[in-house]
Amino acid sequence: MEDSTIMREGITQYLEGNFNGSLTYFLSLPDNCGADPIELAYYIGLCYTRLKRYDDALLYLEQVVTASGDDSPAATDERVLQCRYLLAVIYCLSGRKKLSEFELNKLLETGFKPASVYASLAYMAWEQGDVEKSLSYYDQSLAADDENPTALNGLGYVLACESRDLTRALSCCRKALAIAPESAACLDSMGWIYYKMGFYSEARSFLMQAYKRDSGNPIIAEHLQELEQSQA
Repeated sequence: MEDSTIMREGITQYLEGNFNGSLTYFLSLPDNCGADPIELAYYIGLCYTRLKRYDDALLYLEQVVTASGDDSPAATDERVLQCRYLLAVIYCLSGRKKLSEFELNKLLETGFKPASVYASLAYMAWEQGDVEKSLSYYDQSLAADDENPTALNGLGYVLACESRDLTRALSCCRKALAIAPESAACLDSMGWIYYKMGFYSEARSFLMQAYKRDSGNPIIAEHLQELEQSQA
């Protein structure tokens, strides 16, 4: 049986959004089934990532990246670069900032999705309290893609938090929200900017919309609480 035939059912389930079914299928394949082990690790890693089982995802994504080697042609394969980006995101989410930065800088060397990579670096710089570095990375992200919603929203949010250039912050976040109108993060940023500008009615409207979409988000809840306290 050819590799493509062996993998087909699991890949189809993955593309259809049935990540549990796809994962179950791939994990059920025997070691001697003939499937390419790196391709199998790639799809298992993707499934675990989609299911937010990040520790499990790391084991397989790292296999794909390690197998490519830093200096081989395979190191710039689209799938390897995708795995590097996912590793960077997972490392960041789990607090392993140095590992995340390493993977992101490796991606910059290849020219892979620079807007997304710079936006990720900007977020990490903000989390580490380096405002100027964060703003610089967001500017570099928008220089690569001036319609990247993550960078637009991130830049607007950082400016709002620092009470700097609120007019630009509002413009950035409006543009981000137009691109991603259902995003709780974009709605929250709009509300936060209006709060900083003293437009409390508009702030409440956007923050409540954000809360309805992501009621478990502590940042949104904190923004709402601060708004309420300011008017008490």
